[in-house]
Amino acid sequence: MSTTQSERLRGLLEPLVSAEDLDLEEIEVSRAGRRRMLRIVVDSDEGVELDACAELSRAISEKLDETDAMGDEEYVLEVSSPGADRPLTEHRHYVRATGRLVKFQLHESGELVARILSVDDEGLDLEVPGVKGRKPTARRVAFPDIAKARVEIEFNRKDKKEEEA
Repeated sequence: MSTTQSERLRGLLEPLVSAEDLDLEEIEVSRAGRRRMLRIVVDSDEGVELDACAELSRAISEKLDETDAMGDEEYVLEVSSPGADRPLTEHRHYVRATGRLVKFQLHESGELVARILSVDDEGLDLEVPGVKGRKPTARRVAFPDIAKARVEIEFNRKDKKEEEA
C-alpha cells in the first residue's frame, strides 16, 4: 500500500475509531485472490469486545462507501483487535501489558523474560522470575535498550479478578 493511501485511510478512519474510544493500531491493504483485503486493527486500555468491532466495521464501511479511498475495486473489510502475541512497539502497548509476562530481545544483553510491574516515560520496572526455587529479582530496562518485545501467553496464570476474589 502506498504511503499516501495509508495516510489517507488513517486520516479518514482515525476520527471514527477515536469516537469509539479506541486506538487505531494498524491499517493493512493486501491482495486476497482477485479482491483486496483491508485490515483495521484497533485496541484500547480495556481491550476490544466483538460488538465494538462489529459496530466500528459498519461505521467504517459506510464512510468508505461515501469516499473513493479504496477505489472502484472490490475489497473485504476486517476490523479486529490485535492478537495476544503482537509485538509491543508503542508506550501504550507496554502500559497495557503491565502485569503480563513479556519476552524481550535487548540490544546489548540478549534475551530476557520478565513480568512488567510498571511503566514510565523512560522505561520499565520488571520482575525477573527466579530459577530453580530462587526468588524473583527486580530489573529496570530503558526503552532504547529494547530491540523487540512480545507478550508471552500464560495458560496457568491467574487473572487479576480471580486473585482479588
